[in-house]
Amino acid sequence: MSKIVKSSKIISPFGGISLVFQEFNNLNLPQLIDNHLGSRGLKGISNSCLFQNWLGIFFCGGKVAEDIQYHLADTLSQEPNFKKVSSTTLLRGLNDLSVDNKIINSSTNNNYDFNINNSMNDLNIKLLLKTKQLLPQHYYDLDYDNQIIEHNKYDAKRTYKKTKGYCPAIATIGDKVVYIENRDGNANVKVDQHNTLTRTYKLLDHNNIKINRSRMDAGSYSKDIIEVVANNSKQFYIRANRSQNVAEQIKSIEQWEDIELNYKQYQVASLKFTQFFEDKNYRLVIMREKSSTLQIDAFTGDNFSYRSILTNDHKSTELEVIQYYNQRGASEKIFDVMNNDFGWSRLPCSDMHKNTVFLILTAMIKNFYNHMVAKVSKVFKDIKPTSRLKKFIFSFISVASKWIKNSRQHKLILYTNKDYDRLNII
Repeated sequence: MSKIVKSSKIISPFGGISLVFQEFNNLNLPQLIDNHLGSRGLKGISNSCLFQNWLGIFFCGGKVAEDIQYHLADTLSQEPNFKKVSSTTLLRGLNDLSVDNKIINSSTNNNYDFNINNSMNDLNIKLLLKTKQLLPQHYYDLDYDNQIIEHNKYDAKRTYKKTKGYCPAIATIGDKVVYIENRDGNANVKVDQHNTLTRTYKLLDHNNIKINRSRMDAGSYSKDIIEVVANNSKQFYIRANRSQNVAEQIKSIEQWEDIELNYKQYQVASLKFTQFFEDKNYRLVIMREKSSTLQIDAFTGDNFSYRSILTNDHKSTELEVIQYYNQRGASEKIFDVMNNDFGWSRLPCSDMHKNTVFLILTAMIKNFYNHMVAKVSKVFKDIKPTSRLKKFIFSFISVASKWIKNSRQHKLILYTNKDYDRLNII
């Protein structure tokens, strides 16, 4: 019969977190955070300390603030130069970093709460620059969208999806979140979007980040929004809404080109855009396919399904424009990652201003994760730069470890034959 032998030795099951924390310190991120956000006025508990505690929660498989004291206290308390704080302190920190909501009045004279935290968004960009995931004076492609975050907190509003929650504005560059503004769930995505995008572009430009192409769905198809996008991007690609004006133009098209996209047959054509900005010579790329029903389109009088993209790109073919626009689906994957890996599906507070800090904070943690997983993937062959957090925890974080102090120095013992030493972090 097998026997259990107990030992009083303190062994951590999450030894990989030590290397994560060390990389965090090697990049001087604590200094950057504290210099940017300032002092919290609490002895021994800095903003970088709070950030590192949240980092430890998610990188060790936690989901909520309470995990720090109920499930991870023994593990994280072993880390040298790490100060574990209570879940209450973590949540209080969100409030300390928050700003008041701003009331936005729409064109229909409805009032909505927005939360615009410029300081936290600016810190996020500076962390991306510090980890060299973004480089100054380089040009990047920007995606913008609004994401429904469902919840039943105190200030949740009914969304167009018939659920309750928020509808934050989110800008991304590749797999990196670069800007977040929170807004009431019942606010139409077009409400004040031109100002949201103006703030986004201004913040990026302030940090010397340049935008080559901007890509957005039909929620950005509005004259004032398009003007902002066009003035801040070399090129733009925006899904166009249906209208009688465009339908009349479509009916005048005499020649369509046959293409194959994702093993399906379509027809494409281009038009000069005349609905507004007639003097800009913008281009409307039209794609159509035979409808699966016999229902006649109310605008065009035929049984085709139409989609169109507004752009100022006159060099690319219709197929190239469509293929580039369709790649925005990759940016939408970020929302799934944030919801399921970094806590967006479990908002910790009952107020928008605090939850906005949480959204931006966890976006920063996710961006740091991008840096960390890219570095580890160069040594660990079972980890890819695109690996999800769960895979990273199982393959890298979960390793038995123990800290010892020898000759006034802390040394980390890892009980494994994996190549942790080749990472050159400690």
